[in-house]
Formats: sequence, structure tokens, C-alpha cells
Amino acid sequence: MKKLDNPIYVTQPSLPELEEFIPYLQQIWDNKILTNNGPFHKKLEKELADFLGVPYISLFANGTLALVSALQVLRITGEVITTPYSFVATTHSLWWNNIKPVFVDIEPEFGNIDPEKIEAAITPKTTAILPVHVYGNPCKVERIQEIADIYGLKVIYDAAHCFGVNYKKQGICNFGDLSILSFHATKVFNTMEGGAIVCHDKATKKRIDYLKNFGFAGETTVMAPGINSKMNEMQAALGLVQIKHYQENITKRKTIVDSYRKGLANIEGITMLPLPENTDSNHAYFPIFVDEKTYGISRDQLYEKLKQNNIFARRYFYPLISEFPMYKGLESSCTENLSTANRMAKEVICLPLYPDLLLETVSEICLYINSKAIK
Repeated sequence: MKKLDNPIYVTQPSLPELEEFIPYLQQIWDNKILTNNGPFHKKLEKELADFLGVPYISLFANGTLALVSALQVLRITGEVITTPYSFVATTHSLWWNNIKPVFVDIEPEFGNIDPEKIEAAITPKTTAILPVHVYGNPCKVERIQEIADIYGLKVIYDAAHCFGVNYKKQGICNFGDLSILSFHATKVFNTMEGGAIVCHDKATKKRIDYLKNFGFAGETTVMAPGINSKMNEMQAALGLVQIKHYQENITKRKTIVDSYRKGLANIEGITMLPLPENTDSNHAYFPIFVDEKTYGISRDQLYEKLKQNNIFARRYFYPLISEFPMYKGLESSCTENLSTANRMAKEVICLPLYPDLLLETVSEICLYINSKAIK
């Protein structure tokens, strides 16, 4: 097979037609409100709460600031149990709050934190659990909540992959004490950069809004040592346009995922995640896992082979967060305790997936992955 003519990247931002966005920019220019809870910010918060089926949502400049602030909102201290199989922002948010991360292994079905490993990691210093809905597939939320209730722990979900996902006919962000969303350019819903905290009561929403605006509760009243993490009006305006195209984009993503599943179904040594039950997926990622012994070459060899042919996949998530220098010395980073996470990290490749990806290109990618085509 010949090399693809143009590079195909793991993702590409979904953007509306520029003409559709310009009237919103004109309104910003006319009213000269750029930030500080402007009209587009207020409107987007309302529309997203309705769209996601959640009580309250507070917009942030990005998902990382939302994570950092969520821990402050619930006054989390001491130790927090979390997963090593995620993007580094999950654990960095703990570090920035002077909280010790405690890693536990993941379950092999979806790569989410394994609830049955959580109890053994709880100590008198544990105050919360920070799971991640990896690739947009829901964690075992009922079991995690059961454990949290027994031990009096808070649950904050990193739902960065989960915009629009429903579990058992309700928005996934209705679970836990707080959920954090990311609207980064790579996500299924983006505002260029952006993020949000989802909460369940008005008092918590008010505290979140204080904290993201320096702690101000009025012109001269500061309630807490807050931070400046507000979403600006241009980000909010883009979000209002993007939400109109969300379902169309998800339908396209599903078609691409179905094509991958069909094209890769009979390749020995290549496995795919199952479809989660009782879940309306957003088809955020398409990871495959490479068994070197059966497939014939390693994951990294396949990864490099794809790059040589202009297919730029990504190894989400490799290396594990527990392998980075600032976390490697933790007792919970011990490789023996994270066997499933280590295996998945060494086998995973996320393939290109975005609404404008041509099905013809998907077929070519599947052919490259076919062992006969790459050797």
C-alpha cells in the first residue's frame, strides 16, 4: 500500500461555518462585554444545563482550572484515590492543591478505576475519590458511590471525555458530588478552550462562582481566596453555535466508529473495547489494543508504521501518570499494584476520529493495521 497523500491526525476540531459565528462576534463588539459573566456566558450555562440534563453548571476557562477549583469547592485535603490511566491534568489538579494522589488499578473492560481496588487504598487521610470516565465510558458509578457513602468520602468525576453521555437514561454528570467537563479543541464539544463544573444545588453553584472570580461576592466583599478561571464571551459564543451541531457530529462519529469496528473485527491480536451497556455514547475516542505475541509486532512498531504512512494516531494513555517523575516515588505507583493499567498503557493506540474523517480514509487505516498490509 502507498503512503497516504495527506497527514491524518488523531483528531481535528469541529467548527461551524465562520458565517454562523460572525453575528455573535458582532454582538460582542457592539456591547463591549468580553468577560465577567456576560450575556453569552449566562445563556450558555442555561443551555448546557438543559442539554445535559443537570441541575447546575458553571463555566470555566478550561477543564484543568475546573478540576483544581472543584477540589477547593469541596475543601478536599489529605489523600485522594485516583487512576493512573488518564491525562496528567487529573493528577496535576491534586498536586496543585497539595493533595497526595493514591493510585489504584483499573478494570480491564473499559480502563476505568476498579472499584474493588478502592477500599484497600483507603486510609484515615483519605477524603475523596477522583475517578475518570475513560474514553467516555461510564465508571461503575453505583459501586463507587456505595464505597464513598460507607467511608464518608466525596466523589469528583473527571468527565472530560463524557460530554453528552447518558447512563441509564440520565446524564452521566448527575453522579458523584461534582463532575468536571472539558471543552478543549480536541473534545466532542469544544469552545476552543473551556471547561465546566457540574453540581447539584444552588449553594454549591454559588461557591463555585465565587471561587472562579477571585472569591468576590460583591463589589467589596471577598468570600474566599479564589482564582481567575472564568470563561470569556468569545468562548461562550462559540459554545452556543457548537451546541446546534452536536447531534449531527455525534452521528458522524458513530458512523466512523462502526466502520472501524467492521474493518478491524477479524485481525488477530487487535482488540477493541466493548460497547457499554445502558449508555448513550458520544463516540469520543476509538482505542485499539495490540497483543504483540498474537499480532506479530508490538504496539510501538505499529504506531511508528502508521506514522510513516501519514497516519498520526496517539497512545492514550501512555505512559501512565504514575510513571512521571513527580509521581513515580509514591508508594501507590508500584508497578505490581497497577498491572492492568500497565498492560493497557503498553498496548493502546487511539485511532483518528473526528466528524469530517472520510470513511474511505478509515478503510485505508484498517488496511494498514491488517497484519498482511503492514509487514
